Amino acid sequence: MLWGGHSGGLEIRKRASGALALRGRFPYGKRAVLSDGGRNGRPKKEVIAPRAFAYRIDQPGEDIHLLVGHSYDRPLASRLAGSLLVVDNEDAVTITATISEEMQRVSYVQDFLAAFAAGLMVGLSPGFRIPPPRTVPDAETVAEEDPREGTALIRTVNQALLYEMSAVTVPAYKEALIEAQGDVLADVLSGDQLKALKDAVTAAEIKAVLSGLSPSQVEAVTAALADMAPREQVEARSWSPGALIFPQHRAGSLSKAIERWR
Repeated sequence: MLWGGHSGGLEIRKRASGALALRGRFPYGKRAVLSDGGRNGRPKKEVIAPRAFAYRIDQPGEDIHLLVGHSYDRPLASRLAGSLLVVDNEDAVTITATISEEMQRVSYVQDFLAAFAAGLMVGLSPGFRIPPPRTVPDAETVAEEDPREGTALIRTVNQALLYEMSAVTVPAYKEALIEAQGDVLADVLSGDQLKALKDAVTAAEIKAVLSGLSPSQVEAVTAALADMAPREQVEARSWSPGALIFPQHRAGSLSKAIERWR
């Protein structure tokens, strides 16, 4: 099983029945840094193409689970159990899960809800398999990065078998933070500015977008994204200009890449 390097955002709302409605969005087409290459290697990046997960999503009889931390021992909802709705389109996979009052009393669910409330587990990560070449010849492709952008090898996942989505720790990718705070940012940025911020990949592109914003807009962007990060990360890490916060993933290599870019 492969786990997506990208992460999306989660939100929870309580229904009148006492059940919790958990909604998440995993955006397609975002470039993720899987490895910075270390001292002598080449960076590796990944893109999950639009509708790459469509095969199993489009088959209602195929179960898809919502898990905590990619562990089948900690399920939150599933499609065949009637507690998980999965919708796929060109932009993203959107999930809506219902967590009943009974499930809310389970210890690991309580742990997840506490971590979510603390801002420590608000990411969404897919668990998937790549079909063998004999069945899908171009399920994944590898290409050289544009020399103007870098020297990375970029893997594009064109078709994959989605088995689960997992709630994971704070997203390591700024696209996910922007998706999760889209409603807040839409109040202070124009449609073109918000799109430019979402589409920016390199450090230079991000700085270019920030340099075109007013001081009040930069402050609003900083505040919106900082709300998604643990306090110690907010205090320890920032980007110039504008002190844009990027939550740091403990096990990921993105923090190393960001450190190199700063």
